[in-house]
Amino acid sequence: MTEQSSAQPVGDPSAEPRLAWSTPLPALIAAALGGVALAVAAGLSTDPPGRLLVGLGAALLLVLVLIGVRQRPRLQVRTGPEPRLIVRGVLGPVEYSPEQIRRARVVTTPRLGRRVPNLEMDVDHRGDERLLIFGRWDLGTHPQDVLDALVVHRLAKPGDAYPGEAGPEADRPGAW
Repeated sequence: MTEQSSAQPVGDPSAEPRLAWSTPLPALIAAALGGVALAVAAGLSTDPPGRLLVGLGAALLLVLVLIGVRQRPRLQVRTGPEPRLIVRGVLGPVEYSPEQIRRARVVTTPRLGRRVPNLEMDVDHRGDERLLIFGRWDLGTHPQDVLDALVVHRLAKPGDAYPGEAGPEADRPGAW
């Protein structure tokens, strides 16, 4: 997880972002319903160890939902003459200028027998380099789509977006 203290004060709150990505609301609702169902099951259980385990599962799932709701939207792009990337975390939003975004790229890693894409961003956070990683759960869409939007809005360099010769579709699964 990334630390989310302010690198710069967030700009004018009245200026609406034109692009935003976050965990899909139906996924958060489904997780909340699952957490409530687990809590009810824990309350009805007569087995003390089972009650504890199911209750812990319910609590963790509900905490995950609260974090997901708190971080909505996860990424925002403020367009204009000076574009900004706003990353929202548990502790609040952090704003990055194009100069603070050192590199952005989509990296695929093997996970549970398949290759999963993640958006990796190296940013300058108060003089320190930070690595921010966003998956499909965080963004609600394929990370390559977000990277393409960042390139269009001058928040990422095109050379960082497509470091190989294969192009953006090389590691993208056909059925997302």
